[in-house]
Amino acid sequence: MRTGLILLAVAAAFPSMALAQEAAKPSPAGSDGKTRTVGEVVVTGQVAPVLTSIDRKSYSVAGDLQAQGGGAIADVLRNVPSVEVDVQGNVSLRGDANVTILIDGKPSSLFQGDNKGQALQSLPADSIDRVEVITNPSAEFRAEGTGGVINLISKKARGAGATGSLRAVVGEGDRYVLGVTGGYNSPRLNLTGDVGLRQDTGNNHLLDDRLQRTGAGAPFTAVEQRQLTNLIGDSVFARGSVDYDLTPRTRIGAESHFNYSFFRVDNPTHFEAFGPDGSFADSFDRQLSVHQKRAAGEVSLNLREKLGADGEFTASLSGEELDDPRVRFGHTFDLVPATAESVDEQRLNYHLHRYELKGDLVQPFADMSKLKAGFDVELADNSYRNRGFRGAGEASLAPDAGLTNLFLFRQTVSAAYVTYEKPIGALTVLAGLRVEDVRMRLNQVTLGQRDENDYLRAYPSLHLGWKLSDDQTLSASYSHRVQRPDPLDFNSFRFLLDPLNFRAGNPGLKPAQTQSYELGYERRDGGNLLIATLFYRQSRDGVLDVLQDLGGGVTLSQRENLARSRAVGLELTASGKLTSTLSYNLSGIVNWKELDSLGPQFAPQRSLLAESGRGSITWQATPKDLFQLNGFANQKGLTPQGTLSAVAGVDLGYRRKLTDKLFVLVTLQDILNSFHGVTLNNTPLLMERSKIRFDTRQVRIGFTWAFGGGRPKDPGFEFQTGSGPTP
Repeated sequence: MRTGLILLAVAAAFPSMALAQEAAKPSPAGSDGKTRTVGEVVVTGQVAPVLTSIDRKSYSVAGDLQAQGGGAIADVLRNVPSVEVDVQGNVSLRGDANVTILIDGKPSSLFQGDNKGQALQSLPADSIDRVEVITNPSAEFRAEGTGGVINLISKKARGAGATGSLRAVVGEGDRYVLGVTGGYNSPRLNLTGDVGLRQDTGNNHLLDDRLQRTGAGAPFTAVEQRQLTNLIGDSVFARGSVDYDLTPRTRIGAESHFNYSFFRVDNPTHFEAFGPDGSFADSFDRQLSVHQKRAAGEVSLNLREKLGADGEFTASLSGEELDDPRVRFGHTFDLVPATAESVDEQRLNYHLHRYELKGDLVQPFADMSKLKAGFDVELADNSYRNRGFRGAGEASLAPDAGLTNLFLFRQTVSAAYVTYEKPIGALTVLAGLRVEDVRMRLNQVTLGQRDENDYLRAYPSLHLGWKLSDDQTLSASYSHRVQRPDPLDFNSFRFLLDPLNFRAGNPGLKPAQTQSYELGYERRDGGNLLIATLFYRQSRDGVLDVLQDLGGGVTLSQRENLARSRAVGLELTASGKLTSTLSYNLSGIVNWKELDSLGPQFAPQRSLLAESGRGSITWQATPKDLFQLNGFANQKGLTPQGTLSAVAGVDLGYRRKLTDKLFVLVTLQDILNSFHGVTLNNTPLLMERSKIRFDTRQVRIGFTWAFGGGRPKDPGFEFQTGSGPTP
């Protein structure tokens, strides 16, 4: 019933096409003949183009040599202002890890749960044209993601006629990237295709020292853990799209994405335990191997209809399926005191299905105002099966009911939104309201536990822009955001991580709530850009892990809504040219944050002042030689029980133009070998220091050959609107 009311409200908000065509009048156009709406500025020059609007910023990554040299999406995101990527590929915006990642305006199961970091480190960056960063989204965007939204815009064929490129990159440690991109453009038809093959290898070293006790006043016992992880990842990526103009006003299209990845992880670990007096208690070794095969595919059908002079209606229908089987095999041996060896195996089969119907209307008016309205219905239907086995050896493995369970997750999110943007003198106002109805059905089949988690909520947003002069603008914004738990966070069955650690979800979890405020200043001077943003966020009902002592040094980690936090910070971004051949892009954040986690097992309320920054220098040494230096430093973070250290890295790239269509690239990643992180936990019941170091230093050499001819088309560097094909 509520879903029907939402769709009815949207239908009422949409004027008919005929009425829109009659009412709409042409808006003033720029010198290039394109309509410009208020608050939209393109900054170009030798620096990478930056497009700013009242509610978002868009950064071109086409000039990033790490992308051209075989880097993954995670490598490129590290060089984008406001974005941070940690040592495991997890993304955050201004220190908030609850980020929604979209591809061409649509969500993807690849970026949910524990797949997110893995996917960003395996998907090719050279398939991405630009990155939209929306730190305080308007009601046009889903309310999901308290940190904001990152929208990855795929490349489209730009040349006239047939065009394409071949690329090949090899690196240390049996790493390589192979790919081919092709496209065809005619006055009515656009075809784009991209196929890539990638292999990544890596090692990381974990040193973990832990002191824990059962209660206040109880003596501490110690556990030391030394772990080496070897990873091999192979992936195949394919993407294709077709757009066809039925008439000058009607465009239809179809898109398809496919990704197959195979990961093999070998993880030898040594444990030692000590008593309260420091005496040796016991030890054991554990060999864990993980084999994971992940296949994801999506197909979408798109429609774009021009209304009047400048209006537009877009619609899309998409379906996605992800199959993610994994086998975790653990062998525990060399036990002291002597005990029989044991093995355990968990066969996990995750099947995720997602279907979405989306429509968006954009209608500018003669007074430079603009109306947007839309609806979005998404259905997720997932199953998570875990079959567990134990035995004295591999030949004697037998089913273990304590490790076997089936969890079913079904969720429907129905949404409608409307935004209205209007200039009033030097002031521009963008106000919006989004309504989302969530219906969730949880079925822990093994435990016979069924739960429902439904709610209907409204999410307002407000953006203001004040034009001080032709090159200076002030802005202010507010939005209400939520972070819904991942599906597995609702599964209450205990999952075995290792002999000392179990994990369990909680079907009663609520979404975290965040109120976000921003004040901004922007100055443009030719090809130079300066942006300063002051932001404040207040969150409640954050989800965190509660540790329970199960005895014998074994702990259970369970998810609870127990975190409250505040953050205030200042971000500065600058880009421009130092000389005719030397350009720069710099950004930095100073961020004060406070975290209050309820419960005796957590540290008391605490805060810290953290800094982060990133920058790049690009030098066009000769018409054929280009050098680029990139560096980043992520900020220190707060956890429910302690802190995360800052992470830093420096990359270097060189591109040589051999001919007009043939380039050679050399990239050096993590040249200072500084890619490591330290986690510190300090509570009344737990003191822990965990350091993980990744072997990411490498040299990559690649070639890119472009083919095809004809005069290049206008690249159309504009914001993505709706979910239809980009013009």
